[in-house]
Order: sequence, then C-alpha cells, then structure tokens
Amino acid sequence: MRNRREDLLVTGGSGFVGASLCLELLRRGAREVRSLDLRAASSSSSSLLLSSFFCLHHRMLSCIFNFFCISANSPAVIAGITCILRSAGDITCQKDVMKALKGADCVFHVASYGMSGKEMLQFGRIDEININGTCIILDACVDLGVKRLVYVSTYNVVFGGKEIINGDETLPYLPLDDHVDPYGRSKSIAEQLVLKYNGRPFREKNGGYLYTCAIRPAAIYGPGEERHLPRIMNNAKLGLLLFKVGDPTVKADWVYVDNLVLALILASMGLLNDIPGREGCPVAAGQSYFISDGYPVNTFEFLRPILKSLEYDVPNASLSLPSALMLGKMFWVIYTILYPWLNKSWIPQPLCLPTEVYKVGVTHYFSYLKAKKELGYFPMVSPKEGMEATISYWKDKKKRSLDGPTIYIWLFSVLGMFALIGVTLFPDFGPLAPVTALALYMFGSMRNIRLICSLAVGLHVSEGIYAWHLAKKVDPANARGWFWQTFALGIFSLRFLLKRAQDYS
Repeated sequence: MRNRREDLLVTGGSGFVGASLCLELLRRGAREVRSLDLRAASSSSSSLLLSSFFCLHHRMLSCIFNFFCISANSPAVIAGITCILRSAGDITCQKDVMKALKGADCVFHVASYGMSGKEMLQFGRIDEININGTCIILDACVDLGVKRLVYVSTYNVVFGGKEIINGDETLPYLPLDDHVDPYGRSKSIAEQLVLKYNGRPFREKNGGYLYTCAIRPAAIYGPGEERHLPRIMNNAKLGLLLFKVGDPTVKADWVYVDNLVLALILASMGLLNDIPGREGCPVAAGQSYFISDGYPVNTFEFLRPILKSLEYDVPNASLSLPSALMLGKMFWVIYTILYPWLNKSWIPQPLCLPTEVYKVGVTHYFSYLKAKKELGYFPMVSPKEGMEATISYWKDKKKRSLDGPTIYIWLFSVLGMFALIGVTLFPDFGPLAPVTALALYMFGSMRNIRLICSLAVGLHVSEGIYAWHLAKKVDPANARGWFWQTFALGIFSLRFLLKRAQDYS
C-alpha cells in the first residue's frame, strides 16, 4: 500500500481498532484517510495521536495533526498528502454514508455495536448498526463504485459455546437460532451479506466490481483497548473479580491490535484486481480469515501479569461452567428488566453475561494458516511484546487516575459513618433501633457514641483537607477527587495517596 496513493475510509475510526488503523494507513502513505464515526474523537484516537509524536517522522506528524483537527470540507495538503477527517457521521444514515464514501478506493468497515457489557442487551440498536448499517454501506459501495471493502467480523459467527480446537474457515456458520447473544447473530448476518456482495457489478455499469472479504479477529488487546480490559480492571480494583470460570486447561485466542491492523491492510491488498497474474481475480475476494497472535492461552493466565503489575488480586476460587452460566443468566434477566435505562451512566456494567462466560470458560481457538498462505499474514508483534506494551499503558493509566480501595471498604466506611451519625443525631426508632442497640453494646453509652462520632467526623474532615494539600503536590489533576474520597473513607483512601506520594518522591 506504500506505493499506492489511495483514498481510504474507516468506519468507526475513532474507536480503538479504527484509530490504530487510520494512523497506520497514514504512516504507509495513504493519500487520504477518512473516519466515519458518531464520535468526533475518543480516548483511543487521542492517546494514539499523542503516542505517534514519538515514533513518526515530521511529515507524518503534520499529516496526523490535520487528520484529527481539520473539518470535513477543509482539505489540507502537506508534503503531497491530503488528510481529511469526516467523523461526524452515522453508518445508519444513508446521507452520511454516501458523503463519506464518495471517491473512496477502499472501505474498512470496523464500526459495530453490542460487543460487551450493557450494550449486549440492546437488541434493536445492535441490529440497526451491525445489520442495517452494513447494508447501507454495501449499497453505497455499489452506487459509488468503491472497489474494495474489508469487514471486521468476529469469532462468534462460528462459535456459540461448544469447544473448537484449531478451527479453520471451513467451519459452517453457527445457526442463527443457536447464537447466545444478539451481537454474534447480527455479525453473522452482516458477514454473510458482505461476502454475498463480493463480485457485484457497480450500478454505473462501467465494468467495475466490488470485492469484499471478512476478517475474524480473536479477543483484541493493546494500549487503549476500551471494551474488555477496562471492565475487567475496574472489577479487579473494586474487588469484584471473585473467581475464575471453567477448567484451567481452557484456552482461547487473543490478538494484539497492531497485528490485527496488519491483517486488515493485507486483506485490502488481497482485494486488488490488478495484481500481475491474478487480474480480475483477487486472492481474498469473497473469503473470510481468522486472525490471532497464534498463542491460545487461558484467559485468567493471560490477565495475570496485568493484574499483578497493577497490584490487584488474581482470583483463586473457581466457578464451574454451569454455575457461571446460571449467574450470567441471572444478570441477563436483571438487565433485561432494566432495558429502558441501560444507556444511563448510573446503571453499572453487569458482572458477567452468558456469552462472556462461554468465551472464558470454553476452549475455542483457530488457525491463521489461511491468512498466512493467501495474505502473507504473520503476527509482527509477539505476545510478550504486546503484553509489555499493554502493562505499560495500564500502569501509566493507574498513575494518572484516582486510586482507591475495594467496594467492600466503601460499604463498610460509608455505611458505618452514616450509622454512627444517625444514632448520634436521631431518636431511637424504626430501623435505627437495632443499630442503636449494637452501638450501645460496643461503646457502652450514648456519651461515648457521641464522642466517637465527633472524633470520626473530625478525623475524616482533617484527613480530607490533608489529602487535598498533598494531592496538589503529587497528583494535582485528581486533587478534588482525593479530597472527597478521603473525606468519605478516611485512612482507607489516604493510604493510597501516601503510597503515591512515596512513589512520586
């Protein structure tokens, strides 16, 4: 692709994979890279932009800056490269799609919805984006004469909870009724649509054809990943990563983001129809490819080095697959009841859902041999290198964020303070009666209770003020957060700040 100056479109270009792909396409010399995304920017695109300052030469830096900052109708030409950001768009809106695809040589369809957490239960939105959005993009490609489309699919088009060892692309699609969640079902439908569009002639009848292929990545990881690892790390921080699922011998695939980006670029090159000896017959046309690092591993062993580096507890207890499925189904029912409010930030992410239980509790891994033979794919970043980069990212992120105790300490401290203040200030009646009785049993008299309450409140206030002043020196960006957290939790929060101050010095 370095020698082909093309106009390229990435749907979901502000996401983790999309932003990584955009930057790599620019680095390889694309003439124009466009992003079609509902978000103008994201943590992924911003962090990747900053990291690129240290690894790309001056010409690319200028190009990337304009890629993220220039409006849709204001092209910038720098060193012969034109970069335009068209990010404010919806793949379910035909007008937005037609505008973004006009003049594009290749489309990387990365955008999707419903992969993880609460999103997995929003059936209507999942089908609207993953199926209807894909149909709109395919029709636009045929209307506008876009020659190539690379679709980012998923292992779930063939995996539905039954063991698969070293599977390949000859496996049949999982029957639609057997899918455990709407995301896998919608991606299966969309992938089959994409591959059926392969070889479809353009509506202009100029002799051109649309060539398509599908990339099926394993679980994706790397610096800035925003779907799976943030949920897992947040649960670990709160002390909610309580158990492993399934047998320790269970294995699954992972793929580092740079390896996936490489596979996507190779797939786009595999759709070229002007390669000598293969004119009119691209090697990747109508094909699907499994992509991974090639090292299947138990999910909890994969997570162990990240958790250890962040000083989070690695779960020792194990839960059988049937028990974990029962728990996942309970959360599915609860969150289905909460469906009207799933978009609200005050609804936390579910602890686990049935699909996620299958992913970590049932062996399923695949061979990338077909991609190696036909596309020349080979993971350029080893699992060790990918893990080192991921650990470095999470350690840096932890240093820049507010640290704190588990949810059990929160409950103990906050509820304990409320109970102590309630017994001190309010008469002995209703639900306070047993609390008052317990306080009297522990402290002997109301006078002692009032004294202890005054001391506790005073300590919390003074510790909060001290935390504010200390955080101003060692963590000014989170000073306000440290004050309120220490005011609520006292020494349970302050000890984390003191440790950060020690590391700072």
